[in-house]
Amino acid sequence: MPHRANAVPAAPRIRRYVEGDELYAAMLADIAAAGSEVRMESYIYASDEIGHAFASALIQRARAGCRVRLRVDALGSFDTLDASLARALVDGGVQLEWCRRWNWRHPLRIHRRNHRKLLVVDRSCCYLGGFNLHREASLRHYGELRWRDAHVRIEGALVAQAIMAFDEYGCRRRRTHWRQLRADAGYLVPNIGLRRRFLLHRWLKLRFGRARRRLWLTTPYFVPPSSIQRALVAAARRGVDVRVLVPRRADVRLAQWASRAAYSRLLAGGVHIHEYLPRMLHAKTALIDADWSMVGTANLDYRSLFINDELVLWSQLRTLNERLATDFLDDLAQAEEICERHWSRRFGLSWLAELIGWLARRWL
Repeated sequence: MPHRANAVPAAPRIRRYVEGDELYAAMLADIAAAGSEVRMESYIYASDEIGHAFASALIQRARAGCRVRLRVDALGSFDTLDASLARALVDGGVQLEWCRRWNWRHPLRIHRRNHRKLLVVDRSCCYLGGFNLHREASLRHYGELRWRDAHVRIEGALVAQAIMAFDEYGCRRRRTHWRQLRADAGYLVPNIGLRRRFLLHRWLKLRFGRARRRLWLTTPYFVPPSSIQRALVAAARRGVDVRVLVPRRADVRLAQWASRAAYSRLLAGGVHIHEYLPRMLHAKTALIDADWSMVGTANLDYRSLFINDELVLWSQLRTLNERLATDFLDDLAQAEEICERHWSRRFGLSWLAELIGWLARRWL
């Protein structure tokens, strides 16, 4: 397999990963070196080879005297993290927190999910991106059809922001002026709390509106609200190269139906849509010109932009932008572009499926 994870030489240092085995090895090495505290969040934590490896590492550090905190989403991990492994984690000294378990007094609370994937080791480094902790992201354990994803390891001032983003979760008093915490590399943007529920949506519209040369998006679940659709079309009409890369192999068929319901309007507006063919594409990235790039946990859909708790990195490091652009072009070479003329002539039942998906878009 080609080596596609390399360090950005400038400080603060950011390294991006697209292979799960390489990412997991780096995360486990950093956890093993922890001296005082490990903070970790994962939407999906599976009781498989990957989950057990991380459980062993977390328990080892807890028994060595580190404070180890693990936060998983109650819905995302309800059928993957079994009771025996959860009990082993707790018995081993790990502070395990289930986010928004179902409660008959607040039955709809589970609809708002903690979709974040974050690891912070001491104050030395943090990881965030699209990778969950499950074998589906591992070539070693899942094979050639492993999920294609994207993650970053960060050192520098942004680590302090990651700690604040982790520690404020569940607190009633949250920092409201998050944009004032800008570091040399950019921002970490948490999409949590009433005052920040629409922050990521506003950032996307702002950056899309300022794009001048290219706007390249990769997302597994592409169900953009009308405001984002208008921003993409407006960018294409002023001459920006607007490309959206989505998976052909979908793990949630209803979400794919909803995604395809938006194709016609975007294709007519000059947006290029490409479907990645080899395997499930789970990366969430955005490239705006050569100046801005985004990597994180948020999809371009209603749930990530308005409902879920998310965390993304907006970076101005050009080296990171260039490497993400290389990844995008590599993936584009393995994708099929959707042709507007052919799309308008698709099979009639497809329209019905897309309508069903679109009507369900806020609940996917």
